[in-house]
Amino acid sequence: MPAKFSIVRGNIALQEIDVIVTAANHALAGGAGVDGAVHKAAGPELLAECRRIAGCPTGGAVVTGAYDLAAKFVVHAVGPVWDGGTRNEDELLADCYRNALRLAAGKGARSIAFPAISTGTYGFPFERAASIALRALVEEVLKQPTVEEVRLVCFGAAALAMMERVAAREGISIGQPAGTLPRNPD
Repeated sequence: MPAKFSIVRGNIALQEIDVIVTAANHALAGGAGVDGAVHKAAGPELLAECRRIAGCPTGGAVVTGAYDLAAKFVVHAVGPVWDGGTRNEDELLADCYRNALRLAAGKGARSIAFPAISTGTYGFPFERAASIALRALVEEVLKQPTVEEVRLVCFGAAALAMMERVAAREGISIGQPAGTLPRNPD
């Protein structure tokens, strides 16, 4: 049975789930926003493991232990910095979500929580990023039969409302098994 999608408001670092995805920087060095919250909640061992990995390219992802988090693993996904859409940002963001989901599934994850990657400091327009994320996740989760839940975690009420609107527009039934997406008329 395909995975169910859910959209919730909350702190991703506090999710009780198999894998938490964090919006990482190239150096995997923690920082502000989502990644800072995940590193702070996980404890110093997470940063120590990240330092041994030696970075990750844009669109890529790496997996580490979760240490003091309720999750089993953390997937660090490096999204693109928004530059007006002129530097392949859409495809890099989609790759980010696909690669993170593949890594999580490869670790046996049944449940995965994602933030809205690249929409904070990296400046990716939220609505556009949400559409890309949802489409990439639906397409990839259909290839990962062991994944049962994909949870999209929005920090604020405005982000939650926008993510729900985009999911409805994309034809994604929240709380229902993912199916094939309708063709995008664009």
